[in-house]
This record gives sequence, C-alpha cells and structure tokens, in this order.
Amino acid sequence: MTNIIYNKIKDFKKRYPGTISWRLKAHSKVAAQHVNDDEEILYAFAAQKLPSVFNITSTYAIVLTDKRILLAQKRLLFGYFYYTITPDMFNDLTLKMGIFWGRVVIDTVKETVNLTFISKKALREIETVLSKYMMQQKRQYESEITDEEEKQLKDDLKNISKNGEN
Repeated sequence: MTNIIYNKIKDFKKRYPGTISWRLKAHSKVAAQHVNDDEEILYAFAAQKLPSVFNITSTYAIVLTDKRILLAQKRLLFGYFYYTITPDMFNDLTLKMGIFWGRVVIDTVKETVNLTFISKKALREIETVLSKYMMQQKRQYESEITDEEEKQLKDDLKNISKNGEN
C-alpha cells in the first residue's frame, strides 16, 4: 500500500515539480497505515498543510480513496499527524493562486484545511479531482449514483493520477 501511495505522489511531483514537499516516502507510509482493506486509492499528492506562509516544513501526503480523503505527516523524530475528511464533512473547495504557488482550501464542518506551496499548474488538476469526487460522493449519500457511474469516476481519477489531467 505504501508503494502505491508513494508512486502516485511521485508521479504528481514529476508532473508538477514546483510543488514544495519533502520526505514523501515517510508520509506515504503513515497514510498507508490508515487506508482500510476495503478502500481503493484513487489519487494522491503532496502539499504543505499550514495556515502560515512562513513554515514550509509541514509536508503532508494527501490521499483520496473511494471513501474519504486522508492527510498524513510523519513527524521528524517520533509519531505522526493524521486527519481524515469524509464526504459528509466536506463543505467547499477554494483555490487561490499566488505569484509562485497556489493554495487549496478545503472547508469542512469542523475546520478549514489549507494546502499550500502547490505548483500553480497543479491547481486545475486537483480541483477537477476533488470536485468530481466530492460531487459523486454527495450524490451517493442521496442514493442517486449508479454502480456504472461510480466505476467511471474511479477510472477517471486513477487515469488523472497516473497521466495528469491533459
């Protein structure tokens, strides 16, 4: 599981080398510990999770599974940080583009998650993936989604994860 997550993040970094991130294998390992056996990994990327622009050492592995979004960070010496966002907690998604990097803001019921120092070119792909995923998951809660639509979404997200949006 660790290799799947790590390879998806590595593919993301190859497509968008301007994204600032470190220790990807360690963060991927933490994320893999929390992916359940019945979950399928659809997309993964790395970003800084922080409210301040002065701290660029808080890289997280962000993993999109078919059930939720996981955010994981291996601490430098011991322990780790782990967050999960389920579709019922998701409120809104905002993109902010700066001079050099972009920011993805995920608004949840409890908090606002700021993912920063992302390559500006990656914002469109991340927005596409997260928006498609969340709209589909919200529909699924309302029983409006067919099995064929769910399979198509999974295939689309896996394709974007491997080859990029274009």
